[in-house]
Amino acid sequence: MAGVVASLSLCYSSRPNLLLRSSSRPKHLTMAAMSEDPIREWILTEGKASQITKITSVGGGCINLATHYQTDAASFFVKTNRSIGPEMFEGEALGLEAMYETKTIRVPKPHKVGALPTGGSYIIMEFIDFGSRGSQAELGRKLAEMHKAGKSSKGFGFEVDNTIGSTPQINTWSSDWIEFYGEKRLGYQLKLLRDQYGDTAIYLKGYTLIQNMASLFENVVIEPCLLHGDLWSGNIAYDKNSEPVILDPACYYGHNEAEFGMSWCAGFGESFYNAYFKVMPKEEGFEKRRDLYLLYHYLNHYNLFGSGYRSSAMSIIDGYLRMLKA
Repeated sequence: MAGVVASLSLCYSSRPNLLLRSSSRPKHLTMAAMSEDPIREWILTEGKASQITKITSVGGGCINLATHYQTDAASFFVKTNRSIGPEMFEGEALGLEAMYETKTIRVPKPHKVGALPTGGSYIIMEFIDFGSRGSQAELGRKLAEMHKAGKSSKGFGFEVDNTIGSTPQINTWSSDWIEFYGEKRLGYQLKLLRDQYGDTAIYLKGYTLIQNMASLFENVVIEPCLLHGDLWSGNIAYDKNSEPVILDPACYYGHNEAEFGMSWCAGFGESFYNAYFKVMPKEEGFEKRRDLYLLYHYLNHYNLFGSGYRSSAMSIIDGYLRMLKA
């Protein structure tokens, strides 16, 4: 829809990237007893290392602390959060594991999630050393292969609720995509905006859209596909072999088109979409639904970062209300 403008600089600066290439600064820690340091304990037992050779702080995150552990066995990437329990990282680990099991696109393999003895939580995963930027066509092809391989017999949703940024993402199973997307995605964000900012105008217009959006899905067969859920440029990288890697997911099973909801922050080009649609053919009405999936993420950015995103969200809603004569 015309009139929707987003700032890529806002997008890049506002969102956390938690798997950036590590710096060379060593991080010296006081040696703790094994029982007091569950990260060290796991690395030296189940991680099959006999020695931790270097611990390096990794920059870029604004929600979690990120650290690279180098050992005589392997390298591990660790995220910690001193104020949130293990549930957030459990959701991330389940998403990473689900994507990993499709054997399509590369993701860091999760190893361990747990609680910190002083409060907070951690996740240990495979460390991936990034290389230079690779092919967008290869990214599109492998993402489509993941969508094709990752199916659910339970419908739309996920095994657990997780987070999109730091916003809760409700994933209760549903057999109806339109109902799921209306209630668990758009509706949930609209209620947060009403409660947090008192924005009843966007809430009421948004709910009018939800009640009238079914016609956008006429003649479309929607299968539950495994989605990364938060696919923007900061969550896309390439390894040393130029193979695409996707990170920091907000996974659930949904309509494959919803994966492009962060495209305004991803820079997907023609080669990406051409390669994607060769594997997952474009459905009738794709262009009409595109902004509906952008809307979820504009609403979430409004909730997370403030009213700078309101006009983009309202522009999408108003455009659909005119189109649907609602």
